[in-house]
This record gives sequence, structure tokens and C-alpha cells, in this order.
Amino acid sequence: MSTTTLQVRKNQLPTTRLRTDPDVALADGQVRVRIDKFALTSNNITYAAFGDAMNYWQFFPVPADADGTAWGCIPVWGFGDVVQSLHPGVAVGERLYGYWPMASHAVLQPTRLTPASFSDGAPHRATLHAVYNQYQRCSADPFYTADSEALQALLRPLFLTAWLIDDFLADNGFFGTTAPGRRGVMLLSSASSKTACATAAQLAKRPEVEVVGLTSAANVAFCQGLGVYSRVLSYEQLDTLPADTSCVYVDFAGNGALRKAIHTRFAGLAYSCSIGGTHVENLGGARDLPGPKATLFFAPAQVKKRHADWGAAEFSQRLVAAWHGFRAQVSAQTAPWLVVQSHRGAEAVATAYAAVLGGQGDPRLGHMLAFGESR
Repeated sequence: MSTTTLQVRKNQLPTTRLRTDPDVALADGQVRVRIDKFALTSNNITYAAFGDAMNYWQFFPVPADADGTAWGCIPVWGFGDVVQSLHPGVAVGERLYGYWPMASHAVLQPTRLTPASFSDGAPHRATLHAVYNQYQRCSADPFYTADSEALQALLRPLFLTAWLIDDFLADNGFFGTTAPGRRGVMLLSSASSKTACATAAQLAKRPEVEVVGLTSAANVAFCQGLGVYSRVLSYEQLDTLPADTSCVYVDFAGNGALRKAIHTRFAGLAYSCSIGGTHVENLGGARDLPGPKATLFFAPAQVKKRHADWGAAEFSQRLVAAWHGFRAQVSAQTAPWLVVQSHRGAEAVATAYAAVLGGQGDPRLGHMLAFGESR
């Protein structure tokens, strides 16, 4: 057996290579998983763009070339089946949902087993956040339905981030932007991205805020059609918002020039929340900006806080209930948000990655990838 992996130059994200290596023998306590299908979205591009800063490259490390060229393997979310097991608590044939390398197979070292999940106890992942190290057993996962695997892979991790952003903003009183008779304005860049759409869907339920989407002119109609934004503006229309608008900037684009324009224009900017980097070619720093410091949002920190506030059981109940509501909203037959497009084979995976990295695709498309034949 062998494993094929898509590797990316860490400092040159458009440069990729497909590498096939023979499988190493399992050690006692390990399992081998055939990665059946996984999603590729702008969220994964964010993982690559912040690979060093946020330790995303460390999950599935790739040795550097002899000349020092640094390669990485981008983590993805999806489903896999156990094909070999040397662990008594994990059976061959088990279907798992979790965080995988962009590859055909993965080796895990299960620990902290429960009927619903286990964690990967590989030593190199010990210092990485538990949220990304956990694998759900589909047979006992309250999120799971067999007919919605594509939606789960494409939207579940994004939804978790979106749900936590909404909760974080509300938990902090929208940073003082709301007042009697005045709604606080939440400015969301890259408004057509799936994480931004999911965040807007949660914020739209809060009457105290107005959700304003910022996007390219080509995606304005798409964003308006979702029904979750109070207003949608192209980036060129930013100046139509009054300069004294009391607002929070939720930055999914990572575009340095746009961030500077927003910080410069809005004297009422109360908080600047940096989420991702969909505009890879325009990623910019956050130093020497007028107004509040641009602060990176780290979803696991809000998970930890809410576990302490509510307890793990209530946290899970609230999240699962919100997910199923969102899933129904996205897949409504009258106006579905998402059209799933499947890609199979190593070359197809590489081609799909290039398209998503380029950011020129149809925002309604959801890319599901597989190195081999999937279920």
C-alpha cells in the first residue's frame, strides 16, 4: 500500500506537488484510515496562509527538502474509514469524521476513547489544540446523518467558527456599538465566503445589530440572495457608509489595504476581529493602524470559555441544535445555498486546490475531493 499527499510550498502557496510514499508499518495502538472524502474551502486557504502563525502546518508535518525548501500539508475536514487497526478499541470498518491531511490515507494513535469519539495521541500533536485532534465516530455522532456528509464536511467546521464568532461578539456586548434606538453595525468582509455567510446567518437572529456584507461586485447578488445580510456593498461602495458609524469589523479577507481603509474611515470602529485570509495575494499586516488593534480570533479559546461557563454537555446541545437549524436553512429546496461539486483523483485534487486558492470560483459551489473512489 502507499499514500499520496498534496504538498504545498509554505512560502509560495500556488506551488504544489503530489508525492506518493510507501506506507510504513503500524505500531501497536495505531490505526490506518483511508480518507474517503474531504472538503476544500477558503477556510483551508486560511490554514495555509496562517500555517506558521497558528501552527496548522504542525498537524501533518512534512520534512524539508535537502536544499531547505519547506513544504506543508494543508489540513482538511472530512470522512474516513479504518482499514487497518492495531488498537483494541477501534474496529476496522469504523467511519470517522475529523481533521485529515490532504492525502489518501492517515495514521492515527487513538487515545481518550469514548463511545462517541477519540483523540489522536501522536506525540507531535500533543501541544496542539484538542478541538483539531478529536475524531468523531459517525455511529454515535449527534451531528451525523448519512445523507448530509458533504454538507458536514463543507460547513460543519466553518459553522463552528461562525457560531463561536457570533457568540464571542454577543458575549462582549458587541463592544459597545449597540444602544437604545441604535443598532450596532457588524462589517463582514469576504461576505461570499462560507464562514462569513454562516456568521451572518447567526448574527441575523440578533435584532440589536445590522449585518453589512462587503464583497466583490461580482458576488453582491449572491450575497443579497442569501437573505442574511441587512445590506451588501461592494468594496468600492465602502464610502457610502457614514464615517461615524458605530461598528465592529469582522475580517474574513485578510486584505491589508481594506483593513487600513476601514480603520482609517470609521472613527466609531470599536473592535477589529481578524478571522481569515481569503485574499491571499493581498494579505497585510495589522501594525500602525488607526483605531483599535486588529485582534486574531482563536475559536478554541471561546470553546474553552463556554465549556467553563455552560459545561461541555450544554455547549454541545446548543451547538448541535444550531447546526441542524443552519443545515436546514442551507439546503432548503426553494433556494439552496450550496451546490456540491465532486473531484476524484490526485490530479483533480491539485486542480481544485488551485481554483480555490485563486478565489475566482462560483461562491455557491462546494468542493468535495477524494484521492480515490469515494462512497
